[in-house]
Amino acid sequence: MCQLFVNADPNLWETRLRSVRMHGFATSVRLENIYWTLLEEIARRDNLSVAEILARLYEELLEAHGAVDNFASFLRVCCARYLMLQLAGEIPADRSRPIAALDAKAILAREKGRFAAETGG
Repeated sequence: MCQLFVNADPNLWETRLRSVRMHGFATSVRLENIYWTLLEEIARRDNLSVAEILARLYEELLEAHGAVDNFASFLRVCCARYLMLQLAGEIPADRSRPIAALDAKAILAREKGRFAAETGG
C-alpha cells in the first residue's frame, strides 16, 4: 500500500517559495509543489492567476475571521477540501466549470449534514 505514496515523484513534496501581494503588503508563501499545482488548477477554473486566488482567499479569510494565523496551512486545507469536495460530487470534475458559480451555502449545508451523519451527531 505505501508504495503508492513512497515511490511517488519526490518533486511533489519539495517546497517552493512564491512571493505575492496580500492586503497591500508583499509576502512569501512556502508550500509543497503538489499544493502549488492544485492552487493553479483552482485558480484557472475561475480565470485567475495563483497570485490573484491567494490574495482573494487571504482577503476573504481576513474578512470572515478577522485574522490569518497560518496562511500556508489554510492553503493546504483548501487544496484538500477541493479534492474532497470533488470526490463528494460537490465540485464538478469538469475543470471548465468555475468554482465561483457553485452554490457555496448549499454545498456547506450538505457537507455539514454528511459530517453529522458520519459522526452520529
